[in-house]
Amino acid sequence: MSTGLDGFEHAYAHVNGVRLHYVTGGSGDPLVLLPGWPRTWWQYRKMMPALAEHFRVIVCEYRGMGDSEKPESGYDKATMAQDIYALVRHLGYDRVNIAGEDVGSWIAYFFAATHPQSTAKLAMWDPGAPDPALAALPALPASAEANAWHFGFNQLDGLPERLLAGRYRILIDWYAEKIAGDPEAIDAESRAVYARAYDSPEAIRAVAGWYRTLSQDIQEATRFPELTMPVLVPGGEFLDISRASNEHRARDIRFVRFPGAGHYVAEERPEELSRELIGFFGGASVTAHSS
Repeated sequence: MSTGLDGFEHAYAHVNGVRLHYVTGGSGDPLVLLPGWPRTWWQYRKMMPALAEHFRVIVCEYRGMGDSEKPESGYDKATMAQDIYALVRHLGYDRVNIAGEDVGSWIAYFFAATHPQSTAKLAMWDPGAPDPALAALPALPASAEANAWHFGFNQLDGLPERLLAGRYRILIDWYAEKIAGDPEAIDAESRAVYARAYDSPEAIRAVAGWYRTLSQDIQEATRFPELTMPVLVPGGEFLDISRASNEHRARDIRFVRFPGAGHYVAEERPEELSRELIGFFGGASVTAHSS
């Protein structure tokens, strides 16, 4: 089935006990992209054509997201990373590049930490590894824009779906206006796509699963040794949080700042992020602001 992007197709696979939806296109070394909340594979649409000129692009909607299955359990990031590893093996790859944003970055980190032999290079951002630095974010921050209230809200039993089922567009719009450096980069079509993906009670309960396991993920991540593969951590306004979460995680790590960008870097700065990922995963020189 076509995606509306030339050269890309939808596909599904039953792996590790869950049915995953993914989108593929391009040729070359495999590059797995994992989206963030509240997004779907669609968040990478502006980047996928450029990346596909260099890589076999595999954008996966992980357990609980979009058109992937939404089971009752299995939302700890070790299990979700195992889902992605099973998909990689299902597709015939022994080793991949992997990149993730937001919740996707937690999964990407666990993939690299639990399957280092299968990880060529890792990129993760906003925030990257689940880390005690996230648990230390204040409940009463000085700035509303820096407020991580959703960490607690998304864990509440039954309340988010009662408030948001059929009304998720309110949350999509609120976050686009509050934490995007360029809210217009998240256009009306995209906001509608994301709202449809999260409007159901089942989807909202899956989001709760991602966040209810976060404390467990943070504790488990502290037990991993330093990563030995090259690691890239790009970001905009929230790069300092990513730095605190990741600077001790890898031997070979580089932080890259996109000045003026907000949280949704893949949509706000698709050309710059694509160039950075192509350079990092492909070895070419790039023009970005190391920080």
